[in-house]
Order: sequence, then structure tokens, then C-alpha cells
Amino acid sequence: MEKEHQIFGIRAIIEAIQAGKEVDKVFIQKEISGELMKDLMKVMKRANINFSYVPVEKLNRLTPNNHQGAVATISPIGFIDLEHLVESTIESGLKPLFLILDQISDARNFGAIIRTAECTGVNGIIVQKAGSAPVNGDTVKTSAGAVFNVPICKVEHIKDAIFYLQGSGIKTVAATEKTEHNIYDLSLNEPVAIIMGSEDRGINPSVLKIVDEKAKLPMFGTIGSLNVSVACGAFLYEAVRQRS
Repeated sequence: MEKEHQIFGIRAIIEAIQAGKEVDKVFIQKEISGELMKDLMKVMKRANINFSYVPVEKLNRLTPNNHQGAVATISPIGFIDLEHLVESTIESGLKPLFLILDQISDARNFGAIIRTAECTGVNGIIVQKAGSAPVNGDTVKTSAGAVFNVPICKVEHIKDAIFYLQGSGIKTVAATEKTEHNIYDLSLNEPVAIIMGSEDRGINPSVLKIVDEKAKLPMFGTIGSLNVSVACGAFLYEAVRQRS
């Protein structure tokens, strides 16, 4: 973890969150207690900040400083408001192409997806605050710097974002094997948001219930699925093909 992208110390983390800093995740020492820690927990809950309990050895590896049992990671980028992203994209005259990531948790997968999104002209990426991969050094490196070029939105709930996009005239397409429809038979030459699911469980069933379309990639081998970043690339380049 880059030192400039971390905060250590309970009070410092509380102040950073209250100041509106883009805190991605907080690592808290196991079995630690105290009034200040209770204050931190309250602040994180109000701001919907991801956190996990870890051994003190992990915190000591993250920083040699006096961390007081807590180290936070800060995103190296700022995040954009969803409404602003959608409105500005539509007003620009572009045919919107958005990408929704339903709790993809691996930073390297996230970075690879961002890199492909930048190469395929994606107007913005939408992620959920809880359960999503952080924008950290691994993300930046794997994206080859594309993370600084593609607008990224963090939303409280993926479903609310989908409803907003649909209300703005943007079709939502879920990439899932739970359908008979092939991606190559689906129209992507219109305002569209493609939804990719997490590495372990795919797209949340509650999300699948509200999307406009579902599509899958044809699979001819014995392995039933692709890496999510590879599958995402296939979907995005099909959109590029149709729009060319």
C-alpha cells in the first residue's frame, strides 16, 4: 500500500471521514476496544465505509508508525456523482455506454476492467460502496493509469442506480449465464449500461430481476465461465463492433 494513500491512527481516520475524504477501507486490529474506537465505528457506519478486523501483524506491515489499531486506505482518485455523469454524457450528444460492476472485489480485476473500459470508450463505471474493490496501487497499476481517465461513481445500492439509468432512457444489460440469449443477438447500438457480476457469485439475483435484458457469451469448452475482466472485454468490444 502506497504510504500517501493511507491514514493511520483512530482519530486521524475519524477526521478524514468527517472531512469527506475518499476512504476506501479501514483495517482494524482484532479485539481492540475503547471509546475512541466506538466513535470510529459510529462514523464508519454513518458513512458506509468498508472495514475488516485483522491481526496486529498486518497493521504493522502496513505502517511502521503508531497506528493505534487502525489503518485506512484512501482512494487516489475522486468519484463522480451518478446524476451528473448521466446528465453530462447525454448532454454531450454521445450515445451512453456505462459499465456497472456488482461487487467485484479483486483490485486487479477491477484495474483490468477499467483499462478495457477506457479503450472501448465507456463513459463511466458505477460501483457499489459496500463490497467493491478499492482503488489502490494494484488497481492503478493494472489499469495502466486508465483509472485517471474513466469517471467512476460510487453508489449506495446498485439497484437504485439501475432504476435511475432506466428512468433516463438507458437500457440495462446483465452479463449472466442464466439466460438463453446470446450477446451477439442483442442490440447494444443504443444507450446502454452493461452489468458484470462478482467473481464468486455473479450478479445478485435481486439485480437480475430488474434489468431490461440478460445475455451470455457462447462457451464451447469444459470450463463453464471466464474471468470477469475477460468476459467484460468481450461484452464491451461487441458494443464497439455494433456501434462502429
